[in-house]
Order: sequence, then C-alpha cells, then structure tokens
Amino acid sequence: GGTSAHINFKKIKGVEGLKQAIAEANASGKGVMLDFYADWCISCKEFEKYTFSNPGVIRALSNVVALKADVTANDEADQELLKELGLIGPPAILFYDTNGNEQRNHRVVGYMEADAFKKQIESAFSR
Repeated sequence: GGTSAHINFKKIKGVEGLKQAIAEANASGKGVMLDFYADWCISCKEFEKYTFSNPGVIRALSNVVALKADVTANDEADQELLKELGLIGPPAILFYDTNGNEQRNHRVVGYMEADAFKKQIESAFSR
C-alpha cells in the first residue's frame, strides 16, 4: 500500500512554547512554519484536507519545522500568543527564517489552495 506522506506538526503552547520551538529549529539550521488551528475553524480543516496533504507542499516543507498552535481552548496562553502576533484567530500561517525572524509579508490569513501555498512557502524561504 502507498503510504501517503504527511506533515509532522509539533504542537506548541503559548508565547514561550513558540520561542523555544523556533530556537530549536534555528539551532539545527531550519526555518519554521507556524499553523494556527482550532477545532471550530472550517478553513483549518480545509488546509489539513487539501493543502497540507499536497505532495508539492510537503516537499516544499521538507527542510522546515512545522509547528501547530491549537487555540481551540482559547485560554489565557492562546489569547496571549494571538495578541503577541497581532492575530484575531485561526486560520493563520506564519513563516520564520533560520534567524527566527517572521517573514511578515508572507503571512497567510484565510484558506489558500495548495499551488498558491507552495509558492508562498518557496518565496518565504528563498534566499
């Protein structure tokens, strides 16, 4: 059977959790993709079903650490993280370079289909 490839997201929580995970990724010379997710977020489910399952997208992220901030609970830590990043809520996807700087102009807010998203990843991490 052909096992379908998928992205291994590492769950993070709160501002400190994000900073730590970015530092770890950067230490091994990798950039970061941060995905904001919530159970009630329809676009988040679409991302998982159509975009994150796309082979081209998976390839484009091969040297990128994928982080997931699950803000379903919308507790204090979740709200603090959203506020810190200037976000209202999911869906939102942010990219950080190998120096831990967010590629602000490559932020994705709202659903994006696979081909466009693949280009977004490539330009976010292009040297």
